[in-house]
Amino acid sequence: MNFERIKEKLNILADAAKYDVSCASSGSTRKNSNKGLGNSTGMGICHSYTEDGRCVSLLKILLTNHCIFDCAYCVTRRSNDVKRAAFKIQEVVDLTINFYRRNYIEGLFLSSGIFKNADYTMERLVQVAKKLRQEENFNGYIHLKSIPGCSDELMYEAGLYADRLSVNIEVPTVSGLKLLAPEKKHEDFTKPMLKVKNELIRYKNERKLIKSTPKYAPAGQSTQMIVGASGESDKDIMYSATYYYKKYHMKRVYYSGYVPVIQDSRLPSITSQVPMLRENRLYQTDWLLRFYGFSVNEILDESHPNLDHDIDPKLSWALRNMHYFPVDVNSADKSMLLRVPGLGTKSVYKILNARKFRQLNWEHLKKIGVALNRAQYFLICNSKDWHKKDIEAEGIKNLILRNSQSKFRTQYSNQLSLFTN
Repeated sequence: MNFERIKEKLNILADAAKYDVSCASSGSTRKNSNKGLGNSTGMGICHSYTEDGRCVSLLKILLTNHCIFDCAYCVTRRSNDVKRAAFKIQEVVDLTINFYRRNYIEGLFLSSGIFKNADYTMERLVQVAKKLRQEENFNGYIHLKSIPGCSDELMYEAGLYADRLSVNIEVPTVSGLKLLAPEKKHEDFTKPMLKVKNELIRYKNERKLIKSTPKYAPAGQSTQMIVGASGESDKDIMYSATYYYKKYHMKRVYYSGYVPVIQDSRLPSITSQVPMLRENRLYQTDWLLRFYGFSVNEILDESHPNLDHDIDPKLSWALRNMHYFPVDVNSADKSMLLRVPGLGTKSVYKILNARKFRQLNWEHLKKIGVALNRAQYFLICNSKDWHKKDIEAEGIKNLILRNSQSKFRTQYSNQLSLFTN
């Protein structure tokens, strides 16, 4: 084995993989057996932190950065003058096993540029996972990127060996895809998604009858959207995300700010990079839609198509809907408590349980962990608190911002001009 060449390939293909952020995962419980290697515990992967504070990571690489497509937003597009490389199937297997044995990683995230055609590329990705499972008895986490346009047969086989599958929708809208990647078709992305969804449904139904049914992509599927490359508003992005969650049963939709890689009239200026703050606001909105009972049209509409920069989307909604507040912490139902700024799902759960035994006051809420710097303007604990709630929305916003300790507050003034361009 030419170790210098392997090292060079690793440098090239690990660097090329950094633009894909959809590698964190959960939900897989592939237990070790027969003295195999690794154990997928269902925790987050790719330098993520688990709930108990443990940091876990994976080998995140491309199989190759050769690509037959020329997408304007992609660093591996065929017209880009970058150094190219490609791993052999066995090289990826060996790297994964050797890195695992040295305790560098706990799994593999494998993507690829498309070379020759979609099926040829996807077949090689599947072969890596198959060798790891069957020949190396590797039970760690494996995330495979689905290649747009590949066959249903290969998608089925991929799900038998991978914990999670994902195909990046890349551009949030069909019109944006036609503009920036005219060689690709929208259905090439959605076809693999539909196959995975249907196979997951079939697996769950068969599992009820036959317990030995082979697992199929136990951590489900995810996708990723590039933000800021084709001019979509936050409203467009979140409506697209909601569609993929409902239509294809996505576990996660990831949002990746566009990184300028070329000067092109179809793209933003080479000097304008999407600030991390915008990604953060999109993730916060995503969380509200999935876990807090909000709908997109409540947070974003024609008169408010983009998220506020200086405050989070939940607070923004509350300030625009002050007629719902204040709410009584001792009598409000769960759905309304979840809409109070400063109350998270865990805090609401604790409140609902604690108030079964006594009337809650501000000191109790503080001990529960409620963020009172925000919640105090939208909650009351008893009738004596009503007189404190006569501040206008703009005044509340200014008070909260003045006392904010958010890391984004110090970045806001520098990023605002970039965000609005």
